Parts: sequence; C-alpha cells; structure tokens
Amino acid sequence: MTDMIIQLTTAFVGSLGFALLFHVKRERLLLASLGGLLAWGVYLLMGLATDQEVVRYFVASVVLTVYAETLARLVKCPATLFIVTASIPLIPGGSLYQTMQHFMQNDLEAFSRQALTTVLLAVALAVGMLFPTAIFQLIRRIRGR
Repeated sequence: MTDMIIQLTTAFVGSLGFALLFHVKRERLLLASLGGLLAWGVYLLMGLATDQEVVRYFVASVVLTVYAETLARLVKCPATLFIVTASIPLIPGGSLYQTMQHFMQNDLEAFSRQALTTVLLAVALAVGMLFPTAIFQLIRRIRGR
C-alpha cells in the first residue's frame, strides 16, 4: 500500500513538474497534475486485472485522454495541455533504458525482445490516445451540423 501511495505521489509531482515546465496557468496546474495521478492510478488498478503491460498502458491512456478531452471542454482550453502533462508518468523510459542497456552489453537477443516491448508500450499509449480523441472530434462534427 505504501508503495502505491509513493508511486501515485511521484506521478502527481512528475506531472506537476512538466506542467510548470510548459507554463501551464496556475488555475489549471492542479487539474493537469491530477491527470498524471489518474493515469498512473488506472495503470496500477489494471495490474489487478491483467499482467499484460501493453493492455495496462492502453487502458490508462484511454482514461487519461477522456479526462483531458472532458476537462478541455469544461475549462475551455486545448486538450493537449492535459494530455501531455497526464501522459508523463506513462512514458516507457524504464523500458527504453533497459533496451539500451542490453544493446550496450551486446546482448542482442535481450535487446530485440526489450525493444519490441518498448515499441509496443509506445504504440499502446498512442493508440489509447487516438481512439477517444477521434470519438470526441466525431461527436463535435455531428453536433456542428
């Protein structure tokens, strides 16, 4: 339980740091940072349902994108502001590090396996963001007619 609280806290603080770096307005800082906490929380909760990391990344990115798109309409600002800051905890940096470590150790079999995993995580993150965004745009076009 303590480990989960630490992970959620660091997800929030990491998202907050990037929100500050991107000069997010003060009134939106908390909302942007909570998106990172939400995304990582969903990732952790999905760990109870499946051990497939790609599925966990996909579901977490879908939830964070729905959160971002919804907030964008509520506070009248671009969804990108929330998507970028909320996705920070999900960036597969550890997997990329392991990929490069295997490469530097000349362990090409482990490198290729880890590289595939890293690419799949990145694709799951991207596709998980693509579907809700497309649905929100489709709804907006239908309402516009």
